[in-house]
Amino acid sequence: MGVGLGLIVGVAALFGWAQAGAERGRIPIRVVVVTTFEIGQDTGDTPGEFQAWVERLPLNQTLPFPPGVRALRYNPRKHVLGVVVGSGWVNSAASIMALGLDARFDLTHAYWLVAGIAGVNPHQGSVGSAAWAQWVVDRDLSHEIDAREIPKDWPAGVTPLNRSRPYEAPPPAPGIYSPNVYRLNPALTEWAYRLTRDTPLDDSADLEAIRARYPDDPEARTPPHVIRGDEVSGMNWWLGAIMNKVAEDWMAYWTGGKGVSTTTAMEDSGVIRSLQLLQQTGRVDARRIMVLRTASNYSVPGADETAAELLAAEEGHTGLSAYRPALEAAYRVGSPVVNALSAGWDRYRDKPP
Repeated sequence: MGVGLGLIVGVAALFGWAQAGAERGRIPIRVVVVTTFEIGQDTGDTPGEFQAWVERLPLNQTLPFPPGVRALRYNPRKHVLGVVVGSGWVNSAASIMALGLDARFDLTHAYWLVAGIAGVNPHQGSVGSAAWAQWVVDRDLSHEIDAREIPKDWPAGVTPLNRSRPYEAPPPAPGIYSPNVYRLNPALTEWAYRLTRDTPLDDSADLEAIRARYPDDPEARTPPHVIRGDEVSGMNWWLGAIMNKVAEDWMAYWTGGKGVSTTTAMEDSGVIRSLQLLQQTGRVDARRIMVLRTASNYSVPGADETAAELLAAEEGHTGLSAYRPALEAAYRVGSPVVNALSAGWDRYRDKPP
């Protein structure tokens, strides 16, 4: 079989897989739970972000998803679909676009809950806590000068595209680039926060010891709880006090001072942008996105610790200092929202809370 014929056959197979669902009638989806990674199997081993949803919601049916990084999981009674999109916005954007174009599913009224772990700004929150975001700012769409060559009068080496100095006003319009800033539905975000703000989250001696390294940050020393807090999204997993200040200023610049840089994550600008583009086809409603990020590590080193030492201590996903508490918080805070939307579908199908 020649390369050209093989490609045609492969593409035809993918279209056949997708169209088969359309011919049988599309599956109506009420909520899509979006996670970013899983360590091994979906159940029964070292957990990633997906495992609690599969085991406890539960998402008990497995559905093939050839263009994705992992099979989908589904609860037919609750009409809840779960997807692992992969780490980084390049993977999340591709996965969400593939899911949005999947003819097996009716996603026109679906709500989308991103439920994943993140770094947390110690000025705004503590490890083990959960933050509902109203603003997501993309950190990657920028010019950047190496720190060793930054002009002495610049506060940072990062500048907006189409601007020649950091934080040069006014912020540029998207133009040929994707948006730098996304504002989620404020009413929906506030509803999710109010529904879950009193959710008890686990504390432990280990978490107390981590918090004790931040004597000058009152928010960093609070026990885990549910907060409002916005997100800086980028493929570059940065750490350190200087870069944390850049993230705070970047958030303030793009949101007109309305957003508060609280969590750091890698996927959500890709998720949101894909849903915005899919909305143009009538397949999804991008006003139904919620972002819940739970704190698995601090983005700034504690007292008597360097950024390099923090990086070494937080190596890999499972090595993150509050990895397990953050996974638990994502499910414990996110699941009441999923269940409320599913159970109240007669009320929420046509109008968000």
